[in-house]
Amino acid sequence: MSNELQERTRSAAPVGQQLAGSGQQATPFVLTVACAERRGIVHAVSSFLAMRGFDIAEHQQFDDHVSNTLFLRTAFTGTLAGTAGNRAGSAASTADSLSADFAEIAGEFGMSYSFHDDRPQRILVMVSKFGHCLNDLIFRWRAGSLGADIAAVVSNHEDLRPMAETAGLPFIHVPVTASTKPQAESRLLELVDEYDADLVVLARYMQVLSDGLCRELHGRAINIHHSFLPGFKGAKPYHQAYERGVKVVGATAHYVTGDLDEGPIIEQEVFRVDHGVDPDSLVTAGRDAEAIALSRAVKWHCQHRVLLNGSRTVVFR
Repeated sequence: MSNELQERTRSAAPVGQQLAGSGQQATPFVLTVACAERRGIVHAVSSFLAMRGFDIAEHQQFDDHVSNTLFLRTAFTGTLAGTAGNRAGSAASTADSLSADFAEIAGEFGMSYSFHDDRPQRILVMVSKFGHCLNDLIFRWRAGSLGADIAAVVSNHEDLRPMAETAGLPFIHVPVTASTKPQAESRLLELVDEYDADLVVLARYMQVLSDGLCRELHGRAINIHHSFLPGFKGAKPYHQAYERGVKVVGATAHYVTGDLDEGPIIEQEVFRVDHGVDPDSLVTAGRDAEAIALSRAVKWHCQHRVLLNGSRTVVFR
């Protein structure tokens, strides 16, 4: 990071306080970029923002020297009332207008990029019969720490309807059988549109999504599974793990792809265990790991901190 950008980032850290004193309301945005490594990228981004009167609040970048790719996330703020020194003035800036203005620079550097405003991401949670991940997501959502809004809960069973409806969430039952799977997946896509969902979260949804649906939801569907896969497949994986005397219990949150449980990994959580842990305790520890890994992955995705890098991810925590 250049000295100029470091200085701007440090000076922008207390943006809320600065704007509070001036009576202006901060408007936060996030820019994410991926492109081939090349000199001048950071300068181009910081100059673009500076010329429009924005303050950089947070900047992170990663240079992947294996793929020769730079990944960048820059959070910045403007004001609803433009100031005299702002050439373009940030008063009318939106994510769409910034994206259009940035297109020329992006073309010069061959960037894939996105601008995001502070609108909370809307998530559609899919479940079956296990409620620990849904319960954790609801708790964090109601506490304001999830970083997203839960729009609705969809399930192939009725078991978790009371949990969802007690939280004031719509619960949609979409049964799935081998013969009705195509219709069920079409209904899911309808619900994504109906609830304006930005992200689909498979919170222990015990159905395998078709390749077509995985393609439709590319980069916007997250799954959670125990990290014993593929070592312990099938029923009761934690009991299988107990029989093998495992020493760690874990879970993996990843993007959904057509390769079952092999999508780009966002987060993993592990707990150490020993010979004194029985199968039921392994299940409890595993569920804790699943809930923690999934909530982190959802929050980071919804804060635009996760960038896809082929079969891997870059996570700016």
